Amino acid sequence: QVQLVESGGGLVQPGGSLRLSCLASGSIVSIKAMGWYRQAPDKQRELVASITSGTNTNYTDSVKGRFTISRDDVENTVWLQMNNLKPEDTSVYYCNADVLYGSPYYPRRSIYWGQGTQVTVSS
Repeated sequence: QVQLVESGGGLVQPGGSLRLSCLASGSIVSIKAMGWYRQAPDKQRELVASITSGTNTNYTDSVKGRFTISRDDVENTVWLQMNNLKPEDTSVYYCNADVLYGSPYYPRRSIYWGQGTQVTVSS
């Protein structure tokens, strides 16, 4: 069906930057909204940023001005550029996509998740 694969996580010092990527593959007809979520230990998963097929974006307050979400619908890829990272940004980051897949005449719709990528901000 559809797979989402994230990359780009790692260890970075406070104030540093990382760029996360998420590639969607499979029998994709089109992708509606895409987003990045994160989950720290013993905390609930939270929405970090989202982007619609019309490229409208939404950010959680704690990342506004520091993170930028973007997408390429030809490559079925979404990115999260993270600047001025803080220790509280440390989490596993998950990619999410609302996908139409299968037959282009009678597509099915489902939400897919990536496997997650660890981001650690520490000196």
